[in-house]
Amino acid sequence: MRMKRILAILIITALALPSFSAYSKSPRQWCKSTGFECLRIKRGESWQTLFPDERERDIVMRINRTNVRLYPGMVIAVPEDLAYSDLLDYAPFPRFIDPPDEKLIVVDPAKFAWGAYDNDGTLIHWGPATGGASWCDDIQDSCRTKSGRFRVYSLGSSSCVSSKFPIPEGGAPMPYCMFFNGGQALHGSPGGVIPGNVSHGCVRLFVQDAEWLRYDFVEPPVASNDYRGTKVIVLPYSTS
Repeated sequence: MRMKRILAILIITALALPSFSAYSKSPRQWCKSTGFECLRIKRGESWQTLFPDERERDIVMRINRTNVRLYPGMVIAVPEDLAYSDLLDYAPFPRFIDPPDEKLIVVDPAKFAWGAYDNDGTLIHWGPATGGASWCDDIQDSCRTKSGRFRVYSLGSSSCVSSKFPIPEGGAPMPYCMFFNGGQALHGSPGGVIPGNVSHGCVRLFVQDAEWLRYDFVEPPVASNDYRGTKVIVLPYSTS
């Protein structure tokens, strides 16, 4: 019952959050929300030149759900008070939920985000996350990440690779993979993350986030947790 209540809180919050957290499909729309400004990228500008401060750069990347190379004409949202911002101020998840009495990872494909909660129900970290595509031509089927409640059952290192994709021999990099449902895993995306569900079913993360989850948060099934790996909740693709 407790976990059903937590899931209900997360879904209700997804409906109630302001537009910048709900992450409209068009940056030109949501970056005009109160407290934000729209920044159109000019030729020669990069994440590093625009935001030389690493902390500020990280926040803007996470708000825009991407860390890929900027290109001229691209529009991104930038907080007006960036210098005084805290990453958790922009979390697309509630800061507190009913204590789950265990660690919990929430993945929301509709907001392209993940959040990590501690045993007391406090959000301690979040970042961009994208799920599987509605359709994959190479397998002629849907690749959507399955919604539901799962547990991490296997962990990999920085050298983790897919055994299936690209078809037929596999080999796609999946650094710091954390499998939770069959062949579906949380893992870093070396090529970067874009705000769109385009994978073959895995949840793509910033590489540094995958590394943090893998070594500083996630537990495999071991005796100390009664052989129940860290819980992962994947929310529906749409909350409408």
